[in-house]
Amino acid sequence: MAIFSFKQVDVFSSVPLKGNPLAVVVGAEGLNDAQMSAFANWTNLSETTFLLPPTVPEADYRVRIFTPHGELPFAGHPTLGTCHAWLEAGGVPKGREVVQECAAGLVRVRRENGELAFAAPPLRRSGPVDPELMEKIRPALHLAPEQVLDSAWVDNGPGWLALRLSSREEVLAAKPDFAALDEQKIGLVGPWEKPSDDEPLFELRAFSTGYEDPVTGSLNASVAQWLMGSGVAPDSYLASQGTALGRAGRISLTKADGEIWVGGAVTTLIDGSLKL
Repeated sequence: MAIFSFKQVDVFSSVPLKGNPLAVVVGAEGLNDAQMSAFANWTNLSETTFLLPPTVPEADYRVRIFTPHGELPFAGHPTLGTCHAWLEAGGVPKGREVVQECAAGLVRVRRENGELAFAAPPLRRSGPVDPELMEKIRPALHLAPEQVLDSAWVDNGPGWLALRLSSREEVLAAKPDFAALDEQKIGLVGPWEKPSDDEPLFELRAFSTGYEDPVTGSLNASVAQWLMGSGVAPDSYLASQGTALGRAGRISLTKADGEIWVGGAVTTLIDGSLKL
């Protein structure tokens, strides 16, 4: 068996165990596709990533992102968690920003005030959701028609579509029927009531293939593009996710120079080796 450097990090929370865990295999060149897929299935985390040398000169490193069921072209919390692991393992970026190569292309990552933030990738699919599909999704979440203020495709790789509800309470009260959702990836977003300056403006939940994701960078990125673009959200706000699962994820969304940056804290909880 070969030995690989391994880290497990907590993303989008400075408080251990309150964010979204990510497994990272550093220097994974010796693993083939089947081994990566099998290890990601074994960890049973929402995502496991594998750090590899870049294949293009612009990138600092390449990452492959696996769920227990398959590979993703891009995901948000794996982007920040993998960048954190790469830097902690001694990675030195070529420029001021870290440039990650993934199946979706190149993603830029900034380091600011002890946190990391990635530039939201462009949406692959946007626009309204077909009414027939909505009539399948809404009952599967036990939502009444009047609770859904708006909906849109917000797909930046994983396949998200989002529903905007009138309040945080309605978001937290939603009860997904995963069988009825039929593997469709759904995001819910609703506003907090009269938040203070240091409190989140929106609450989010993310329902994927048979489970609820604790804190989701890709969904927050695409929802911010949707809400800011439609004038519902300001150019800078804090979002909360994971409340329904006992987590306390905090995601910062900021529009600057025409780009939306998605940021948060990352903490290493496990640092060791993997024999595979």
